[in-house]
Amino acid sequence: MSAPQKGDALVITPDELAEADGFIFGFPIRFGMMPAQFKDFLDATGGLWKTQQLAGKPAGIFYSTSSEGGGQETSALTVITQLVHHGMIFVPIGYTFGAGMFEMETIKGGSPYGAGTFAGDGSKQPTELELEQAYYQGKYIATITKKLKGSA
Repeated sequence: MSAPQKGDALVITPDELAEADGFIFGFPIRFGMMPAQFKDFLDATGGLWKTQQLAGKPAGIFYSTSSEGGGQETSALTVITQLVHHGMIFVPIGYTFGAGMFEMETIKGGSPYGAGTFAGDGSKQPTELELEQAYYQGKYIATITKKLKGSA
């Protein structure tokens, strides 16, 4: 969609998804849903859908919004429909992060759907608690991916 690449982020094509054992998709949220660029990427996976190359693979999500009312949970719901059509296994973190999920003294994004942060105008960096939640989510999904791969 002609958006410039940010930094040195790895760029993959939709077809390369078939090579992975599992996924954690991350994106900024636009008006309570995934950005058009991410939707465009998922729309380009039609060939993978037709051949069911992503079916049975676990997938999680993480996200950022500019504010608390930015739609972190509604965005998760819009992405889950994409995963379901592929037959992927959505892996939420639920409340498995423990006490960090209930923290009220520190600003913290995220939800049972996945880790998150509040970016403000783009200058705010994730809090230590948000980083801990993201690290936890990565380990959690990696553990589930390994179990599923081992049972295949």
